[in-house]
Amino acid sequence: MVDAVRWGILGTGKIARAFATALKDVPGAVLAAVASRSQDKADAFAREFGAQAAFGSYDALAEARGVDLVYVATPHPRHADNALMALRAGKGVLVEKPFTMNLREAEQVVTLARSRRLFLMEAMWTRYLPGFQEVQRIIASGEIGAVSQVVADFGFTANFGPEHRAFNPELGGGALLDLGIYPLSIASALLGPVVEIKAQAEMGATGVDVQTGFTLKHEGGGVSVCSCSFTARTPCELTVSGTRGHVRMNTRFHHATSVTVVTEDGAARTIQTPYIGNGYVHEVIEAQRCFAAGLTESPAMKLEETLALMGVLDEMRRQIGLVYDSDRA
Repeated sequence: MVDAVRWGILGTGKIARAFATALKDVPGAVLAAVASRSQDKADAFAREFGAQAAFGSYDALAEARGVDLVYVATPHPRHADNALMALRAGKGVLVEKPFTMNLREAEQVVTLARSRRLFLMEAMWTRYLPGFQEVQRIIASGEIGAVSQVVADFGFTANFGPEHRAFNPELGGGALLDLGIYPLSIASALLGPVVEIKAQAEMGATGVDVQTGFTLKHEGGGVSVCSCSFTARTPCELTVSGTRGHVRMNTRFHHATSVTVVTEDGAARTIQTPYIGNGYVHEVIEAQRCFAAGLTESPAMKLEETLALMGVLDEMRRQIGLVYDSDRA
């Protein structure tokens, strides 16, 4: 039995800070190390969050002793290289979404992890939240009947300059990879693998999508209708509908603290689904559970699904004309 899991964090940005904050709320989680391309930034991060070691290069953390799992929180285009580096050093890896820039990169990472029999997981944290698990339980109970449709949106007004990560193509900018991946992942989890894809987008001045809408047909015939936007502050709700009613993950579904069920007789009830800490806690708990059990992937989101969804994103980008440098490699 593993008493404690020693984490290393690659990167010191916003998502790395959120993850380090979450570790404080997870039993058995130890922030063993942090790495930045700047020693000063790594030192400052370590002081703030209590990391046991700070490194001025990502390679140094990957090679360091006393680290069990590495959380990759670097910019999107660096995910694949950083994950490969950590796996080659014998570390288990949790990769922030998007897992990689495209399916080709994702296959390289998954292949290496499997060949080394190392733990690997996509940090799609919303898949581990109590709200989503409650939706799954309600569907499994048959309360809303046979499910065949998901409608979801995720949008906010991104008042950033063109150099910001959200709009910078060199940093993997665009609404689809940043926001659209959330409804896509949950729709796939609820309705099954995607078999047909239709996507349209509004492209911005920097060449990335500022909003994208997509409809998906799923194995078994279910349909999902999803959108993401950097130009509209949307309700951020996700509704799953079946033959006897629907269940809605209420405003900000990716942070849902309640879900509402409405059945064919008009009856409605709301279930409170609070989460621990800042929400990232639940994916950390799952990663540590898998690691302690000697698993190489999470049963809640298998690597085959991560690969399939990267393929869906590739096809959507092909349809809207969104190309990154990573695609030309």
